[in-house]
Amino acid sequence: MDRVANVVGTYWFKDKATKELTSVGNDINSMTNSIEGGTKWLVNKVKGKVQRPLAEFLKQNDLPIGLFPRGATNYEYNEQTKKLVVNMSEVCEVEYKDSSVLRFDKTVRSVLVERGKLAEIEGIKTKMLIWIKVTNIASEGPSKLHVTAGLRKTRSREAYEVSRHGVVVDKF
Repeated sequence: MDRVANVVGTYWFKDKATKELTSVGNDINSMTNSIEGGTKWLVNKVKGKVQRPLAEFLKQNDLPIGLFPRGATNYEYNEQTKKLVVNMSEVCEVEYKDSSVLRFDKTVRSVLVERGKLAEIEGIKTKMLIWIKVTNIASEGPSKLHVTAGLRKTRSREAYEVSRHGVVVDKF
């Protein structure tokens, strides 16, 4: 009789525990959906989701690893929608080896339409004569990077292969 009670009790406890843990998981998921930036990253860590480093994610998707400033390690990527969100602590700008300059807002949003191509970019500008919003970035082979900001400008991909620190600026 004790053995039957033990089995029934174990089953009941396991069932209750599973329901409670599922409830907590759902609470964390809903909380995650309402939280922005670094806190969302922390919640994902607590939930056990392992996130590759940003440089590794970029390399795996045929984009130069130094495309974003060195401090931009916190990102989110949605496999279903292909949306990429990269968070930085402050608005900054980076000058690359080819003397091109990109300015980054605190949050950069884009869509990874295919390997090597970011589209619908929000949160990046480039300096031509004036600051112009970057809308697309596409990698072509090992040597070219196309940056579209009104016009499509081809740049050396090599200039973006080294991660650089951003210089903090007042406004985007």
